[in-house]
Amino acid sequence: MTYICTMIIKQEGKFYIAEALELGVVSQGKTIEEAKKNLTEAVELYLEDEKISSKKIKQKSAPFVSVLEVEYA
Repeated sequence: MTYICTMIIKQEGKFYIAEALELGVVSQGKTIEEAKKNLTEAVELYLEDEKISSKKIKQKSAPFVSVLEVEYA
């Protein structure tokens, strides 16, 4: 089975923090690639653990992600 969710990676200090938004699963790494790999493993474990109660996991449509630019004084 394939599960698709939105991933956001941001840098905090020396680490990159990766989050799967729909699931609330978070991981980190020293590089973007490592953060993504670690998040993939964390999501796989989360989904494996949730198999018993699969009603909790509902595939939602992907959220709209964009950039907002605001001028201020």
